Amino acid sequence: MSRILSRRDLDFLLYEWLGVEALTSRERFAEHSRETFDAFLDVSARIAERDFAPHNRRADLVEPTFDGERVTIIPEVAAALAVFNESGLLSAGLDAEVGGLQLPHVVARACFMWFQAANIATASYPMLSIGNASLLLAHGTPEQIETYAKPILDGRFTGTMCLSEPQAGSSLSDVTTRATPSPDGSYRVTGSKMWISGGDHELSETIVHLVLARVAGAPPGVKSLSLFVVPKHHVAADGTVGERNGVALSGLNHKMGYRGTTNAVLSFEDATGYLVGQEGHGLAYMFHMMNEARIGVGAGAVALGYTGYLHALDYARERLQGRPVAAKDPAAPPVPIVEHPDVRRMLLASKAYVEGGLALVLYAAKLLDESSAENDLLLDVLTPIVKAWPSQWCRLANDHAIQIHGGYGYTREYPVEQFYRDNRLNSIHEGTDGIQGLDLLGRKVLMKDGAGLALLLDRIRDVARRSELGERVVEVADRVATTTAKLWADGNPTVALANSTAYLDAVGHLVIAWMWLSQLEAVGDKTGDFYAGKRLAARYFITHELPRTGPLLDLLDSRDTLLADLDPATL
Repeated sequence: MSRILSRRDLDFLLYEWLGVEALTSRERFAEHSRETFDAFLDVSARIAERDFAPHNRRADLVEPTFDGERVTIIPEVAAALAVFNESGLLSAGLDAEVGGLQLPHVVARACFMWFQAANIATASYPMLSIGNASLLLAHGTPEQIETYAKPILDGRFTGTMCLSEPQAGSSLSDVTTRATPSPDGSYRVTGSKMWISGGDHELSETIVHLVLARVAGAPPGVKSLSLFVVPKHHVAADGTVGERNGVALSGLNHKMGYRGTTNAVLSFEDATGYLVGQEGHGLAYMFHMMNEARIGVGAGAVALGYTGYLHALDYARERLQGRPVAAKDPAAPPVPIVEHPDVRRMLLASKAYVEGGLALVLYAAKLLDESSAENDLLLDVLTPIVKAWPSQWCRLANDHAIQIHGGYGYTREYPVEQFYRDNRLNSIHEGTDGIQGLDLLGRKVLMKDGAGLALLLDRIRDVARRSELGERVVEVADRVATTTAKLWADGNPTVALANSTAYLDAVGHLVIAWMWLSQLEAVGDKTGDFYAGKRLAARYFITHELPRTGPLLDLLDSRDTLLADLDPATL
């Protein structure tokens, strides 16, 4: 069995739970079938095992370097990306008219998670490029699509998103990069961008940067930001890549994880840029890519947690150490550590986290395939949870994997320590956990007069009321509704948002409990170890994990403002 991902679990979630075969009745997916879905999953697993996983450790140990002129990356990265591009997976979920295969988002997401689990650093390059091209397809001009998006989807170019700046970080209202209109309709972009994943390398003919900047004379604040295509090189109308544009690499950041992905400080000096859409709408356009990236980050967090769990499970079954507590004979042979209750605790918790997180990611992807006013609203509410919950709790599965390996887990001879380091970044990527909490409680549950939250809670209650384990889930759902109303009773954001991260944690656990109860419906009375494992993990999550929401909701109900009121000098 693979230690990258569980194909058995993917098959269960896609076919037995989500029923993705039914999507083929829709015109968009009519050319597909269970056979084509399986073929894409098979090729993804094969390429991930053969071309991505083998250099995961080497890419971590031999980081990209910059000699002042060019970036050097181990050659295995380019070789793996060439295979990935040739497979058709780069544009698998996109429209046929741009060379895509119109694979359902949910199947494409499942496919890509093989690469994230096998080598998150190398997988980051195509993840960002797909998001970049998708944004241009949605908001770019025909010329921008032809000149930049299509070459990305052909694998010739790669793409990035350039939001943060050294002085601003996540505070985009403080962006200072400027864009000055030129007589030819282009703009001259000047400024510095920080933490740009995939920001410079020699893996493609050029790099298409999507840059948030403020047009000269525009007022402060996020509502006056605009979005620009700023390529690393000038690209002619016929697609020929020419001289360097005014984009320079100032240096590489060296991170705790994702070490194989270049992370750049970029300097834009009078670089030629092209406006995407209208001036002043840049952040709205960028959210197209950011929301896609947030779901991708959540998926990556699940993938890393999942592979860590599978490695720990194999180790626990093979590692002989200690004896049962009731054993009387000190000369008795040692037993596999999976026989020890605390090891079982960590394995079962990890299973509940990663299989619950995988269900959430795929459920969110299927909402895209079944887009409607109601499903789009639900996805809006779920997006901060999809991003943040796996980034915290699937990372805990990586922590458990190290603990299960004991002293070996803390060494570089075993891969679980790298999985943890790689996953630690996901709580920061594409908006920290704190930002996701503010987004959920400060925006998503309020939009449309609370219709999104009401929809989410109704769907949770509907499943919970059909389950023997659902009574506690209904209670928590009802409490979330009353707590949310209480937090916003006087409309004071300082009070309401003082503990927004606690709110994110509580609602996230409620959502995962829902995912588990929903999976149980698909399990039904089926027999075998796999289905027994599903029942066990669901019972564990409802009885051991869901009660964590109680103290969180108690804190929220108190409207405590300690964190908002404290004097920083006392810290």
